[in-house]
Amino acid sequence: MTSYAYADILRPAVKKHALLYDVVLILAGSAVIALASQLAVYLPISPVPITGQTLAVLLVGAMLGRRRGSLSVLTYLAQGAMGLPVFAAGTAGFAHLAGPTGGYLLGFVAAAYIVGLLAEKGWDRYVVSTVLAMVLGTIAIYLAGLAWLSVYVGTDMVLQFGLYPFAAGAVIKIAVASLVLPSGWKLLGMKRKMK
Repeated sequence: MTSYAYADILRPAVKKHALLYDVVLILAGSAVIALASQLAVYLPISPVPITGQTLAVLLVGAMLGRRRGSLSVLTYLAQGAMGLPVFAAGTAGFAHLAGPTGGYLLGFVAAAYIVGLLAEKGWDRYVVSTVLAMVLGTIAIYLAGLAWLSVYVGTDMVLQFGLYPFAAGAVIKIAVASLVLPSGWKLLGMKRKMK
């Protein structure tokens, strides 16, 4: 069964218009992630801040689909590496990709792709399957993030610095995404019935 992401609903049929549409959405997705990154709280016990990035990455992946979602994250990372203040709390520079948080940032690409792929298959239409998609995306972020962070803090401290302080927030972000996405599809379904 072929399905699609939210962004595919309004995608133009004309090839050159569709390409422009995709580019605009990719840039918009990177801007959403950048804005969510500014909501940053640094804990004294961890070099990794609490931000809105993860939720933004999951939503961008689901709404734009695997290609546009992962390209939005890559665009965001390129912007930050080139010096635009898009990383947590308005920071920038390639050092963030090579530093303790670099694994999480790179894990965002995999998360957007995974969640986008599952959304294209219809997983974002129902709460339970959306939760599963968001959990898989979150796991991708933490696998990459923890692996890279362990280089800086050691394997014995990596969970204390890179997972435990963020677990409750991850659950909340998954819950938010899992309520928002299916609700949007339900509203779209209602609109179609009204026409």
